[in-house]
Amino acid sequence: MNETTAAVPGERAAAGRAPRPGRGSDSYDNLEPRFEKLAALAPDDPRRQEIRAEIVHLGLPLAEHIARRFNGRGEAFDDLLQIARVGLVQAVDRFDMTRGSSFLSFAVPTIMGEVRRHFRDHTWAVRVPRGTKELHLRIGPASEALYQRLGRVPTAREIAAELGAELTEVTQALIAGNGHTGNSLDAAVREHDDDTPPPAVLTRLGREEPCYQLLEDAITVRPLIDRLPRRERQILVWRFFGGLTQNQIAARLGISQMQVSRILARTLSALREQALGDTGQLFAAA
Repeated sequence: MNETTAAVPGERAAAGRAPRPGRGSDSYDNLEPRFEKLAALAPDDPRRQEIRAEIVHLGLPLAEHIARRFNGRGEAFDDLLQIARVGLVQAVDRFDMTRGSSFLSFAVPTIMGEVRRHFRDHTWAVRVPRGTKELHLRIGPASEALYQRLGRVPTAREIAAELGAELTEVTQALIAGNGHTGNSLDAAVREHDDDTPPPAVLTRLGREEPCYQLLEDAITVRPLIDRLPRRERQILVWRFFGGLTQNQIAARLGISQMQVSRILARTLSALREQALGDTGQLFAAA
């Protein structure tokens, strides 16, 4: 139900004939006499708090009704109810009888404004400019009105004309609406047909590919290996590409295993220093 068209309990009482007290939660016509008593008391009179508490208690059904109108939008009803009650307390404290309006006509927009501010400021999963949030809240009622009038889903240009806003602003608000709520990475993927448990969204996300780093390392080290003396280069190839042990390499070259170990350690250390030095020079040049 659209929040701009739903009936609030007691709105008929504010506009015309008021229901008599005792006919249920729709009767708010007994609030004005309490406000008269409240206005007649001195600011430091202890009875003010008692009368104020009575008014708030009588207005709780109104706050609950408004909270239910915003239910189903991703927020828990208990949270919406608390926000609506905060708006009710604010309405009670701000109401001024000398302006000639009824408390109900003042309380309804005050409570609804408090709930709307909660949706605007505290329910977005990403940071969005305030103007875009406010425009996004106006798009919903405007889209519903256009749908009923046109018999189809309205375009962004039609929504912009209905709201008197720029097309780019409406487009940005529509796009920003995708970031109003976020989905958990552990949530199951919906398009899953077989009987096995559906995979989580996290399983479909890309991951860091270790082969890219290996390729970069190979590109960096390859010219350094080409500049090595023939024997050192051959030992590296046999050890790391041929899979030979140090004893097998020593047998092929006619030297001891200890000599092979020292050659490998010395060669690898030199390659490491040269690779890091070349990388540092590359970053310095950039």
